[in-house]
Amino acid sequence: MSLAPRLDLRQTQSLVMTPQLQQAIKLLALSNLELEGVIAEELEKNPLLAAGGDDGEPPQAETSSEANGDGEPLSADRLIESGDAQADAPLDVDYDVETFHHDSVNDTGSGAGGQLGMDGLSGAGPEDGPDMDALAGEAPSLRDHLLTQAGEVLDGVGLTIAARIIDAIDEAGYLEQPLEELAEALGIPVGDAEQILTVVQNFDPTGVGARNLGECLALQAKEADRYDPCMAVMLAHLDMLAKGQLAQLRRMCGVDEEDFADMIRELRTYDPKPGLRFGGERAAPVSPDIFIARTRAGWSIELNNATLPRLLLDRRYYGELAAGAQDKNGKAWLADCLASANWLIKALDQRARTIVKVATEIVKQQEAFFVQGVAHLKPLTLRTVADAIGMHESTVSRVTSNKYLSCERGLFELKYFFTSGVTGGDGEGVSAEAVKSHIAKLIAEEGRDVLSDDKLVEILNARGFDIARRTVAKYREAIGLGSSVQRRRQKALS
Repeated sequence: MSLAPRLDLRQTQSLVMTPQLQQAIKLLALSNLELEGVIAEELEKNPLLAAGGDDGEPPQAETSSEANGDGEPLSADRLIESGDAQADAPLDVDYDVETFHHDSVNDTGSGAGGQLGMDGLSGAGPEDGPDMDALAGEAPSLRDHLLTQAGEVLDGVGLTIAARIIDAIDEAGYLEQPLEELAEALGIPVGDAEQILTVVQNFDPTGVGARNLGECLALQAKEADRYDPCMAVMLAHLDMLAKGQLAQLRRMCGVDEEDFADMIRELRTYDPKPGLRFGGERAAPVSPDIFIARTRAGWSIELNNATLPRLLLDRRYYGELAAGAQDKNGKAWLADCLASANWLIKALDQRARTIVKVATEIVKQQEAFFVQGVAHLKPLTLRTVADAIGMHESTVSRVTSNKYLSCERGLFELKYFFTSGVTGGDGEGVSAEAVKSHIAKLIAEEGRDVLSDDKLVEILNARGFDIARRTVAKYREAIGLGSSVQRRRQKALS
């Protein structure tokens, strides 16, 4: 075996992740409100960028100009106008089959072993693996948690009343505003508001929506099936318990010392501020990124231009700078600013068209939901939408992150429409959310005859849902409804 130098030719295919492509992928995952912060930074760094006006016209209508014939980069409008059906390709990246190289000092190395972080800027080696802490989303706020449960069991006017009640619940879980004022502000009878409040008080965490400490502890005692007449007396006289008037309170409850001590031990296990489990900060109001409306010609899908940042290229200022005396470094800097501005505007246009494309497919797949409600929500996966629009599912995942859709049925996160399901009567899949809706409706209409989980399975099977008892129990607990024994005792106490 001889050792000698030699020359070999090797052909490989890889996708170069340029800073511009990294920026485009990052912009795709941002909501409109988050995009404002990014654009504000770009406006400070790039003097050729200017914020658009509020006339509602698209940015390219104001940035049109003649194509440069002196070797300068093409304008943003020319780049946009030259796009075709593949214009979204730069934002559609298959991380499973491509190999990435970075033209920066944070290169992850060549070869198939390199890994790209979720933000496109990770310099971790292949042995590090993905940063799972970076993938973890923020915990939902108390308001979001309650609104999710309300959307599963209520609709129409009831859902509107519940949302107003939830808005009046403080961070500890208590109803701050008197129910009479809420009813007057909504223009409804107090009885209707009381009925919806009862529904909200059955949500998780137990005790939320109470108007005072006694009511909060009473809700938790009912959940634990310990709310008997003796416990009701104790909760009605918590001031005596706080003052240490134990002997007098025990006589009022009509129990012996052993039972009285057991009641106090039970009371100490309850949470006086159940809402604090979800953190003390109130979530900021959510602005929809997409509007869905039904028209005679079909469905209208539009971006929310009120919150969508608009960028323009200041060509007059560029002309002034280009006409002035410049050295070689100055001309290079000006060319970089122009190229960066053109690419950013194009990336924003690509982002907008990609979002509309994904939203259009979601509406197409879930049209029954928009027409008839949550009971007709179908199971849907990211891959299904990605295959239908010819993109990779990682792109669809970015588009549906942190973005909300507004329609006549309310405000929904795009991720809401991607759920698992069970087999329906016609052989087609039925979303888990639809099954939960049926279970909640059956329990709400059960009256005095409380339905057991076995009975619920029997009714759902008769309606064509192929579902097991353990699945019914899991869905029932997920929407905050107690077992048949707990509901029967609650009805008996009430």
